Amino acid sequence: MRGIVGYGAYVPYFRLERAAITSALGTPAGKGARAVASYDEDTTTMGVEAARRALSGAPAGSVPDLLYFATADPAYLDKTNACAIHAALDLPGSTLAVDVGGAVRSGIGALRAALDASVPALAVLSDIRTGLPGSSDESNGGDAAAAFLFGGEDGQPVLAEVIGHASSTDEFLDRWRTPGDPYSKLWEERFGEHAYAPQVAAAWADALKAAGLTAGQVDVTILTGVHPRSVRAAARTLGAATESFADDLSATVGTSGTAHAGLMLADALDRCEPDTVIAVVVLADGASVFLLRTTSALAGHTSTPTVGEQIASGNTGLSYETFLTWRGFLRREPPRRPDPDPPAAPPSMRHEAWKFGFRASRCEECGTRHLPPGRVCLKCGAVDHMQDERLVDVPATVATFTLDRLAFTLSPPLVGAVIDFDGGGRFRGEITDCDPATIRIGTRLTMTFRRVSTGLNGVHNYFWKARPVHEGVTKSDGGMI
Repeated sequence: MRGIVGYGAYVPYFRLERAAITSALGTPAGKGARAVASYDEDTTTMGVEAARRALSGAPAGSVPDLLYFATADPAYLDKTNACAIHAALDLPGSTLAVDVGGAVRSGIGALRAALDASVPALAVLSDIRTGLPGSSDESNGGDAAAAFLFGGEDGQPVLAEVIGHASSTDEFLDRWRTPGDPYSKLWEERFGEHAYAPQVAAAWADALKAAGLTAGQVDVTILTGVHPRSVRAAARTLGAATESFADDLSATVGTSGTAHAGLMLADALDRCEPDTVIAVVVLADGASVFLLRTTSALAGHTSTPTVGEQIASGNTGLSYETFLTWRGFLRREPPRRPDPDPPAAPPSMRHEAWKFGFRASRCEECGTRHLPPGRVCLKCGAVDHMQDERLVDVPATVATFTLDRLAFTLSPPLVGAVIDFDGGGRFRGEITDCDPATIRIGTRLTMTFRRVSTGLNGVHNYFWKARPVHEGVTKSDGGMI
């Protein structure tokens, strides 16, 4: 049996209330809120967070031999973004990491490739969705990531087995974005509805036939796509056979493009009981359908945090002006300080274990932990008696902190802190995803992979920051957070 042995999702901390768009522009933007990637996040960093959760919930010792990363908004072109995810996950060099990118349908391609592999394979889906200010893409979009580890061929417990799948492909123009454009364009909606109708009908029928099921045996139906009117039409078509549609998360997250089918599937797995049949229907340049059946192993599985918990703990106080600044539509006066130094390739490669893997060293003689790692123990002086330790999942605490209003950041003030890790080790770093007014000595923290800066030459500087352990719904004053 081959199927999903681990899964995880990531919903960014910040939310933009659609009422804020209406208030600023005077155009209807709907109700609810959309998830917003922070100024220091991109599709790569969000993919890392989702993948960390997928691997942490997988059976012990699960190491993917393949890593597929799908996004319609890659941080790099002509360079494999999956390699940064590979490094941040501290995977072995023998694991092949490749991008499956460029379009929303790439997410289905990554899932299908991971399913069809004969070895453990990790599919990571991530997307940041935006549009022109006041557009439906801006208000209806959302940012998120999801990851699924496929396996089971060696007897691992499978949480959900894939019992059937089918796709229908055709060439038609309904949504497109040329390289360099910051937002997509849409063709007239009635044309999209006409083009997608036969595609979804064919894929749905073929998937049910492959699984040996009738539509009435489907317990949960996940339906999403790149064309809102076509999705509504598909819901009416499929609704004649099934009334089991899952919450599409549009009111709380928005539609997250490449990642959305994965996000909704992760949410369904969080909620479903064993022996539940789930249909995943995606409309993007055709239609694709996956049919899964959950197993008894799901009853003892916990994905922490769940999609629902992440939605509940979001910060809904993000101002529209800040959102536009982060998206690059509003250029604001930066702090009058020199731009940060861009990272250089040779030292980044030499220090990959620290920069991406966040590995410390512990002295084997006296037990002192060193960050960054070193060869000489600062306490006992032992040389080359060190053991590597990965600290990305080790909880930490604020020892002391400062609010720096002069440092270069798109989200002033910068919260700099001295951080103490459980079990020893002190680190001076930055705290993100927080209201600065709420940080205190003793605040509990967890580590998160972020894009620290981007140099004038287009090189992204990735490293680890700390974020508070969020509990419950929090709000800021809506200013420049």
